Amino acid sequence: MRRLFKASNVVLVLLCLMYFITYVDRTNISSAAGPIKDQFHLTNFQMGLAFSAFAYPYLVCQVVGGLISDKWGARRTLVVCGLVWASATILTGLSMGLISLFAARLLLGLGEGATFPAATQAMQRWVPVEKRGFAQGVTHSFSRLGNAITPPVVAALTVAFTWRGSFVVIGVISMIWIVLWGLYFRDDPRDHKGVTADELKTLPLPEKKRTAPIPWKMLVGRMWPVTLTYFCYGWALWLYLTWVPLFFKTNYKMDIQKSAIFASGVFFAGVVGDTLGGVISDMLLKRTGNLRASRLIVVVGGFIGALLSLLPLFYVRDLTAVAICLSAGFFFAELVVGPMWSVPMDIAPDHTGTAAGLMNIGSASAAIISPVVGGYLIDLTGNWYLPFLVSMVIMGVGAACAFTMPLKKPIPSDA
Repeated sequence: MRRLFKASNVVLVLLCLMYFITYVDRTNISSAAGPIKDQFHLTNFQMGLAFSAFAYPYLVCQVVGGLISDKWGARRTLVVCGLVWASATILTGLSMGLISLFAARLLLGLGEGATFPAATQAMQRWVPVEKRGFAQGVTHSFSRLGNAITPPVVAALTVAFTWRGSFVVIGVISMIWIVLWGLYFRDDPRDHKGVTADELKTLPLPEKKRTAPIPWKMLVGRMWPVTLTYFCYGWALWLYLTWVPLFFKTNYKMDIQKSAIFASGVFFAGVVGDTLGGVISDMLLKRTGNLRASRLIVVVGGFIGALLSLLPLFYVRDLTAVAICLSAGFFFAELVVGPMWSVPMDIAPDHTGTAAGLMNIGSASAAIISPVVGGYLIDLTGNWYLPFLVSMVIMGVGAACAFTMPLKKPIPSDA
């Protein structure tokens, strides 16, 4: 029992909760999109703009957030970020129109911009090398769990407290996590009172004092193919997160609660995919000792599987068949996540937060473009399936880009 509750496991649980909460905070708007659209009289294109507002500061803060987390540590970085994103969630519920809604979502993106780079930096110190894929997979699976439960939870909260009240409740929950993280976590495992000597032996501990400058030219050169690959994954992710609830509600004439159930079913497939992708990648690494192959097999397989799973959408219209196709597509896309978030740790062990920020620029860029393009195509053609066709093409590009990722040797400490 003591081994189960060792400090590194508790830290991983806290990070899982953070991923869960941040994705509830960033996707609750899509679950509440129906009543928001009706109250503010918004078009699909305007709703797409509101969806994408989160991503503008989120994009800008990726590298900045990585730098801050490498300098300040994950403890202070996530406390400050948490205060911002929790406040933004509450302010979303107080918005009075498109402009104030857009502004609140901008603030949310500012608060969440450094969270994943900071979390990756924390994992670099608290997770053994051979368990990186699992750690990244399981934390991101909790983000998909957040996606999955957000539609029915927001629907229930909307019925009970209106859509505005649902944002206030979720913002308060975020505040509770901030307190727990600040009290428990320490940037250096050696400074944590609950860590045993045996546990420290398994962790990749940093030097107590390290002032090595960031090798920007080498780091950017190594990471840009990773960023491009992750953009392709992010395109599919944000298409799912922003439009799937409205896809079921509008295309199949459902009420908010029934559409929430179908959207949750799709997102639950991602929970399994995230965890399984990391586990498979770690298993391949253990069996073969080949880091490049263990990452690429899962990443490329995930992209191709997602593409093929969506293909039947253009031949069937049965609700159950469509839901199965979307679920399978999301499952395969999420296989990509665990190995991809391990890559910054593989490439730049001394600058993990910054490297993770560089990679996540890809997803943040997709979060700006994908929802707006999706909304524009739907308004222009009335065809809710067309955005998925675009996503299929981009996932094919992602599979090809994955082969360009430089996964042979990490950047040396004295680079």
